[in-house]
Amino acid sequence: EGMALPQRTFPPEKICMDWQQRQRPGAGLCNLGSTCYINVILQCLTYTPPLANYLLSYQHSQLCQQQGFCMMCTMEAHVRKVLCSSASAILPGAVLRDLKFIGEEFEYGRQENAYEFLRCTLKAMHRACLSGRRQLDVSSQGTTIVYQIFGGFMKSRVTCLSCQAVVDSYKAFLDVSLDIRAASSLTTALEDCVMPKQLDQRECFRCSKCKKKAAASKKVTVHRAPRILTLCLERADQWTGTKISKFVEYPEYLNLRPYMSDTAGDPLLCSLYAIVVHSGDTCLEGHFLCYTKASNGLWYKMDDESVDNCDIHTVLGQQAYLLFYAR
Repeated sequence: EGMALPQRTFPPEKICMDWQQRQRPGAGLCNLGSTCYINVILQCLTYTPPLANYLLSYQHSQLCQQQGFCMMCTMEAHVRKVLCSSASAILPGAVLRDLKFIGEEFEYGRQENAYEFLRCTLKAMHRACLSGRRQLDVSSQGTTIVYQIFGGFMKSRVTCLSCQAVVDSYKAFLDVSLDIRAASSLTTALEDCVMPKQLDQRECFRCSKCKKKAAASKKVTVHRAPRILTLCLERADQWTGTKISKFVEYPEYLNLRPYMSDTAGDPLLCSLYAIVVHSGDTCLEGHFLCYTKASNGLWYKMDDESVDNCDIHTVLGQQAYLLFYAR
């Protein structure tokens, strides 16, 4: 498919997309002052079924040789503590203590961005899986359990508008960021994302077939869908820096097929299981909370220490910032 094949160093895990044990939701998370951005991501990851199943199986810690900080071991202990605790709220102490190891930019006591924390957390978990495995080719590095759960591939096709020659390239991703400035719904944002766009004249494209600089168009599609699709609705206007505080409609069930490289196959359905919401007038301040679907199939509003029942209509009516869908 034009992608470099990994020299498979990470065996494909038996990834179970359904909860292996069903129970009431676990504990809420204490806020120690501006730590809501950490709490929402920890809760969304805790209620990601394939990740929770893997962490609860002790598979990583039984083989871990890491000296000092290990994000996978930290997450394993955290998820077990949240789901097995009889307390109404717990302190995510290990995560707060090792914040600098997760991302150098994070400073305890300062409001940070939940999306950035998610990205850094997944990268830290990925690094933990690579620990002790040196000289791995890039494709093999992309086969860790983190990529097996959250990873997909984007295909970028550049077409020469002079001779119609095409050049395909591929890139692995753990999340997709969407421009919502002109979108009223998630589907329109995704449609815009996969719409062919003419390359700017400054992005001079030299065609390898007709050997000249030519006008070209670029189309980006999802080439291989992840098991867990994480979408960020960009709420910060990149031109003005102001917050885009509009409602963008999103479905409980999303068919990814129209946004794939191969649009002719069977529907590729994903089910919403968690969202992150930011309340506040600007992106630099305010509060994060989340809604997650627990293993008992019911939805809960998780706002730091409090965990309260809610229904799907409440979930679908939010000004969502991050959306988590499971295949």
